[in-house]
Amino acid sequence: MNKIVITYGTFDLFHIGHLKLLTRLRALGDRLVVGVSTDEFNAVKGKRTTIPYIDRAAIVAALSVVDAVFPEDNWDQKRTDIARFGAHVFGMGDDWKGRFDDLGDICEVVYLPRTPDVSTTEIRAQVRKPSLQTDPSPC
Repeated sequence: MNKIVITYGTFDLFHIGHLKLLTRLRALGDRLVVGVSTDEFNAVKGKRTTIPYIDRAAIVAALSVVDAVFPEDNWDQKRTDIARFGAHVFGMGDDWKGRFDDLGDICEVVYLPRTPDVSTTEIRAQVRKPSLQTDPSPC
């Protein structure tokens, strides 16, 4: 039996925390399918991504631990997606702990720890900070 794991995320400014989470999720089964939030869905959530959906989806799809990528368009599609992919495990980072427990009636729900000291929000803030640049010309 192929054990299928399903997860969701925005995956903006892809970083090592994303890779570690996806790798640990893949280790829970034989296949990993990933819903990547569309730009339109992020707008509904009040978020604006730096990288457009098509590029974020391509990055996630290129990972060897990911078997399939599909668009996440709304909060309510998870039950349908679990059935469509035949997922046995629904996994998310532990910052979502408890939010998807209702899916436990159709599959196993797991929340994995996030990678310490890595966050897209913090990376975005660092990138947007004005840098202290010195004038390279001699005095």
